Amino acid sequence: MPVISTRPCPADARTALEQAGLAPAWARLYAARGVTHPEQIAHRLPQLLPPAGLLHVERAAALLADAIRDNKRLLIVADYDADGATACAVGVRGLTMLGARVEYLVPNRLEHGYGLTPDIVRLAAEPPFGDKRRPDLLLTVDNGIAAVDGVAAANALGIPVLVTDHHLPGDALPDAACIVNPNQPGCGFASKNLAGVGVMFYVLLALRAELRQRGMYANRPEPDLRSLLDLVALGTVADVVKLDANNRILVEQGLARMRAGKASAGINALFRAAARDPARATVFDLGFMLGPRLNAAGRIDDMALGIECLLADDPAAAQQLAQRLDELNRARRDVEAGMLEEALAILATFNPDDSHSLTAYQPDWHVGVIGILASRLKDKFHRPTVVFASSDSGELKGSGRSIPGLHLRDALDLIDKR
Repeated sequence: MPVISTRPCPADARTALEQAGLAPAWARLYAARGVTHPEQIAHRLPQLLPPAGLLHVERAAALLADAIRDNKRLLIVADYDADGATACAVGVRGLTMLGARVEYLVPNRLEHGYGLTPDIVRLAAEPPFGDKRRPDLLLTVDNGIAAVDGVAAANALGIPVLVTDHHLPGDALPDAACIVNPNQPGCGFASKNLAGVGVMFYVLLALRAELRQRGMYANRPEPDLRSLLDLVALGTVADVVKLDANNRILVEQGLARMRAGKASAGINALFRAAARDPARATVFDLGFMLGPRLNAAGRIDDMALGIECLLADDPAAAQQLAQRLDELNRARRDVEAGMLEEALAILATFNPDDSHSLTAYQPDWHVGVIGILASRLKDKFHRPTVVFASSDSGELKGSGRSIPGLHLRDALDLIDKR
């Protein structure tokens, strides 16, 4: 059974925070979460870790700057969750602001599966998507670190790939033109907890610096990338990454823009669809109100709906898309409730002591919701859980969730090797 434990609180850190003027209760709360100095909770943009700390980010900036100079066609390949959607929107908006020709492609969870697969590469390069001209550069957001086959397929077509991701790499890295990922081998970036949207934001910061160095802004103002922070905050919170000092800055600055009425039309529309007030925006709103509505598109329908909402500049168009996302989220909740009721009925006699893990399957469960069901069962039985359903092709598709202390990918990798 889960056990409630008290966070250790370093006495020296608590004392330092109290001496700096924090109330004892706040000093203890912050110290127990790793804060040792008041500046770590100031949340000012100048305190962000510099982009140069990210391995290969300057190479990525040069690659993108060359593409802008040569008027090349960029294509973002996104993930179909909230982090992937916001990362895609940040990429499209930011690169457009910086002068790039950019489009996006997001796989359909039910049809294409996850990430930059060879099928997605072919879709990007061939009609009908590639009817104008095949992309000159593929840019992944929130995926790609495991896309060994997908990158190879792109290379075979002569299309270089820039990978931006935050997931843990496998034994082999893809043969990409450049990889920016704080968790790749050799990267000394102090915050390993950037979400995919955070990595994309950092790439844009580095690109702007590269363009500045090339004289792009000698006679015109630089684009203000702070306008993207509402999207960065939403993706960071929705992806449930650790809010370390660097992520807290990104999230607090994004929330500040929302509260000040500076959020994008899509973010404001999602607030209205959720009956929440952006002037009083909190991480609760991002994690439990906006995030699920955005995720619903990728689970039930097509995440392109969510991305289009985040890219919309017209408030009326954004509101129409947000209402559709709200409807999808209601449908997702109904499907999830039915699946959970059925699963619990099947597992009514299950004794957790008899097993170290839990696997559940029903052929008619919705493939887009099995991840949520796995999470619900994991929480109830405190066991690593994998849930399967049948896809339209007849294959089984599964989604797993694990408990602290067991990395599910590592466990599956070990089983595969044996």
